[in-house]
Amino acid sequence: MSVRTRHRPTPVTPGRAGAAITASLALLALSGCSLFPGDSAPADAAPAATETSEPTPQFPVVPGYDVGEFPPVPLLVLPDLRLLTSAQAGFAVDIAQDIGEYPGLTVEPASCDESGAVQSSNGSTILYGDGSGAVTGPDGQVVNYGDGSGVVSTPDMQVVNYGDGSGTVATADTQIVTYGDGTGSYNGPGVSVNVLGGGAGNRTAGDESLVLFGDGSGNYTKGGVSIVNHGDGSGNYSDGTLQIINYGDGTGLIDGVPYNGFEKIEPAPSVGAFPTMGAVAPIESCGIIISLESEVLFDFDRAEVRSDAAEVLRSLSRALTENAVPAAEIGGHTDSIGDPAYNLDLSERRAAAVVAALQANGTTSTLDAVGYGDTRPVAPNANEDGSDNPAGRQENRRVEVFVPAFT
Repeated sequence: MSVRTRHRPTPVTPGRAGAAITASLALLALSGCSLFPGDSAPADAAPAATETSEPTPQFPVVPGYDVGEFPPVPLLVLPDLRLLTSAQAGFAVDIAQDIGEYPGLTVEPASCDESGAVQSSNGSTILYGDGSGAVTGPDGQVVNYGDGSGVVSTPDMQVVNYGDGSGTVATADTQIVTYGDGTGSYNGPGVSVNVLGGGAGNRTAGDESLVLFGDGSGNYTKGGVSIVNHGDGSGNYSDGTLQIINYGDGTGLIDGVPYNGFEKIEPAPSVGAFPTMGAVAPIESCGIIISLESEVLFDFDRAEVRSDAAEVLRSLSRALTENAVPAAEIGGHTDSIGDPAYNLDLSERRAAAVVAALQANGTTSTLDAVGYGDTRPVAPNANEDGSDNPAGRQENRRVEVFVPAFT
């Protein structure tokens, strides 16, 4: 049995109470505390702990783009389709073979304002007086039916022109079909293009694929990169390490993390019309034109011939010499970007640089350097809606060697 013991409280005398209160006040003063509500703490008191917000996430970005942005679905750029206008190229077969095949260089008949017979160093020409006729040489034949249609046959190429804008061009490794209504196809080494009308089309080249649906939507893949544009402001991007999803309403995900700073994605571009094949004109020619793209010869905004263009210029020089070309005009041309006076000066300097390079390679022909600036485009510099036409501008930046017909 346990026994509980009650202790009687020790009485506090007034003297002891005063001492205890004094000690407590001193202790409170040392600790910085207040006895009364509402009293402020001393100025040197430590601040009270506050609640902190979550840190802003650091989002990964596509190189060269801001947070949430990614490259657009690109334009569908048609390959070089100048074969569509080569229905009379049989006249130029010999010299083209002497020059050889080089990127950015083409050879085609030169058209003249004055009508007359084809003049060539070899072969035969038959003109029937109604615009029809045939040109036959050792390397091919051109037949003109006088109604805008015709056929070109060489060992390396066959062209059929139906006279209504449609036709076909076939070589050993390339086939072009134009249906005359803005649609067509191109199949060449490693590249396939289809223009389907209504702004739609597709292009494949190796591991690169582009599909445009004509309604602002499209998709593009290359290697491990995939870009999708849904045409309504939304789209997505992935490259194997980064994934971006834009819902088109300002929200989306970056690698699965919500992000609310997205901008609407602009609609994907539409595909332009596939070139038609011009009707075959009555047989006439005043010579040939050898075209060299400026990008093959010069750096941007420069007039010094690049060192890697030396081989094509040596081949051109050899062809002019071996074919005993007595004279040729070297014409420089630019696109319409920039000041016309500057473009004219640049084209003159580039033409003079080509003349100097050909003469340095032993060309004995009389060569005349002429600059035309942007006054003689061979393709539109802008689309019908006023937007830029990069493919057209590229064709306009060129140097042309005009060889007058001679016997």
